[in-house]
Amino acid sequence: MYSKAVLALPLIALALGGAAPKNVIKPTPLPSILAPANIAAIPANHLFLQLSNGKTVEIVMRPDLAPHGVERIQTLVRRGFYNGLKFHRVIPGFMAQSGDPKGDGSGGSDLPDLKAEFTNVPFLRGMFGAARADSPDSANSQFFIMLGRTSSLDDNYTVLGRVVAGMDAVDAIAPGEPPENPTSIVRAWLGDAPAQAEPAPAPQAAPAAPAAPAG
Repeated sequence: MYSKAVLALPLIALALGGAAPKNVIKPTPLPSILAPANIAAIPANHLFLQLSNGKTVEIVMRPDLAPHGVERIQTLVRRGFYNGLKFHRVIPGFMAQSGDPKGDGSGGSDLPDLKAEFTNVPFLRGMFGAARADSPDSANSQFFIMLGRTSSLDDNYTVLGRVVAGMDAVDAIAPGEPPENPTSIVRAWLGDAPAQAEPAPAPQAAPAAPAAPAG
């Protein structure tokens, strides 16, 4: 009995050692909603919106996710395009939308529409995205800030950045479609702008058709 037991041990060891490991499928991690340090360190990636409700919003934009979309926002901000524009569609628990010189959701800038830059970064509260019409490649100047989580926008709209300060200012934006007394952007500027720079007049905008995000 003793010898048989001793002989059996190597066979058991061989059987265990020869078993092929099962394939383990690891889930693909989502990109972080936090901007990488090298992105956040660039002043021009910081967008500030002074609102007519007396509060200011700071957004860190993500050129690592949407280089063309962020470049568009930076270009229009430097033109003074957003100064004086209203938040024309604000749905509590969903989002607040602005960036239309017509003020009704049908306008845009005189620049061409942008190709979609969709990612799997989730649209959580505070995310900053590009509004568009039915076509994925119709984003132009309009943007929205999320007031709550909306998963239906994931992989379907371009994430441009995230609010890092002043979310209370976003919460205080007047609601409505359109609001009865809309909140407006008094001044928009980038972190590399000269201190107390005078806002430039907004240029005439050509018609475009970026609509509100579906949700």
